[in-house]
Amino acid sequence: MKEYLASGHFLQATFENWESEFFQMALFVVFTACLKQKGSSESNPIEETDAEDECEAKEDSPPAVKKGGIYLTFYKYSLSIVLSFLFIISFVLHWYGSWIDFNEKQFLEGKIRKTFTVFISNDKFWFESFQNWQSEFLSVLAIVFLSIYLRQVGSSQSKPVNAPHKQTGPD
Repeated sequence: MKEYLASGHFLQATFENWESEFFQMALFVVFTACLKQKGSSESNPIEETDAEDECEAKEDSPPAVKKGGIYLTFYKYSLSIVLSFLFIISFVLHWYGSWIDFNEKQFLEGKIRKTFTVFISNDKFWFESFQNWQSEFLSVLAIVFLSIYLRQVGSSQSKPVNAPHKQTGPD
C-alpha cells in the first residue's frame, strides 16, 4: 500500500483529477464575477451596475480589509488566486506523477526515459489533462444553462419554481 501511494500512477491519477477540479472552480469564480447570463441563477442581475463589493472597513471586518492597501487588493481576489494556485500545484504534481509512471514503464520495456522538462510535450499527459478538463466544463455549462429553464425546489442553484425564465437570481 505504501509503495502504491508513492507511485507515479497514484500521483498521476490523484492530481489529474484535482487539477481539473481546481481549474474548473477557479474559472467558475472568475467567470461568474465577470460575465452575465440573463436568466441564469449563477449570474448577477444584468440590470445592476458593476458596483464593486463594499470595501470600507467596519468593526467586524476581516483584518485584510482593515489594513487596506496590498492586503485588501489580495483579499479582494483571494478566492480566485488561491484556486488558481491550487490548480498550478495540482498540474505540476500531475505532470510529475505522469513522468514517474511513464519512465517506470519505459525502464521495464528497456526504452529510453525522458527528462521532466521534455515530458511536458507527451501526448498522453495532455490527453489526461484535456479529457478531465472537458468533462468539468461540460458539467459547469450544463448547470449554468439548464438552470435558466429548469427548477429544483430548495436549491440555491435554481430560481423559484414560479419565476419566469428571464429572471436572474432569487427574488
